[in-house]
Amino acid sequence: MELKKPYLLFLGDVQDQLAAKTAQGIVDWRPEWCIGQLRLEGCKADTGLEDIDIKTAVEHGVGTMVIGVANSGGMLPAHWISNIVEALDAGLDIATGLHKRLASIPAVAAAAERNGRQLFDARFNDIGFATGKGHKRTGLRLLTVGTDCSVGKKYTSLALEKAMISRGMNADFRATGQTGLFISGRGVAIDAVVADFISGAAEWISPDNDAGHWDVIEGQGSLFHPAFAGVTIGLLHGSQPDAFVVCHEPTRTRMRGVEHPIPSIQQVIDLTVDNGRLTNPDIRCIGIAVNTSNLEDAAANTYLAGLAKEYGLPAVDPIRGDVGPIVDELQRNFPA
Repeated sequence: MELKKPYLLFLGDVQDQLAAKTAQGIVDWRPEWCIGQLRLEGCKADTGLEDIDIKTAVEHGVGTMVIGVANSGGMLPAHWISNIVEALDAGLDIATGLHKRLASIPAVAAAAERNGRQLFDARFNDIGFATGKGHKRTGLRLLTVGTDCSVGKKYTSLALEKAMISRGMNADFRATGQTGLFISGRGVAIDAVVADFISGAAEWISPDNDAGHWDVIEGQGSLFHPAFAGVTIGLLHGSQPDAFVVCHEPTRTRMRGVEHPIPSIQQVIDLTVDNGRLTNPDIRCIGIAVNTSNLEDAAANTYLAGLAKEYGLPAVDPIRGDVGPIVDELQRNFPA
């Protein structure tokens, strides 16, 4: 997926910051690719970029307008179409990670054709995946798992890859969601894969590799989420992880979008091990990554210290702190 850079990030009129996590992820990990954001009236998200219109974006050399939202169901609201058509008419390509194919919208398809512009649908691919086989693969794999959706699995995976590489380890981030695809330029949007082939797609993105090589696989959903557990378990079986990190947001009481309570970290560890042993009997938890953005510094430090003592594992905030202690634990458990 070769997108023309730099980007204009379109946030539409989303109603909370989490709905703009695709745009925020690109800003956080690829800021040099971003020129500005375009927000409609009533938008309640903000990436911190300058608010600009399409004309200004073109003047600044923008090549692609990225629809930087991740809403429930992955739908594209009808009232955004005029903005997309305007961007195409101004000479920009359009990229999205939503479930609605851009070319399936007549006005968008017509605008792309008359302007010779490209439409990128990150969630769709032309690869025919096999069903999962569960055969032991060479190389090593780490998967991030969550107590809920949108708790930091992608950020943790990217931070771990960066820290591992800085230590001279052979590691690659493997994207499984739309934002990760925009950041890395490769991977598979697992939640758009037909159910029977999810584990096979996970095997495809983390194939046989050198003995000391680590695939750091971006987790999706939660084994406890009634809407998304099916994707999560397929990714777990196909990833065949040797190690996993539990990601958590401590201030939530209910899972995102539903009334189910947040499971405990111990419940997530136990269920991940129980299910993960199907394809890797030696799977183990090597750390806890916590999104402490809703806690003051002192409260965050106290909370992390308490988790580390309770579970006997490193507990860190990948954004506020350093994932080094988790990499230490990884190297202790899997010496080169």
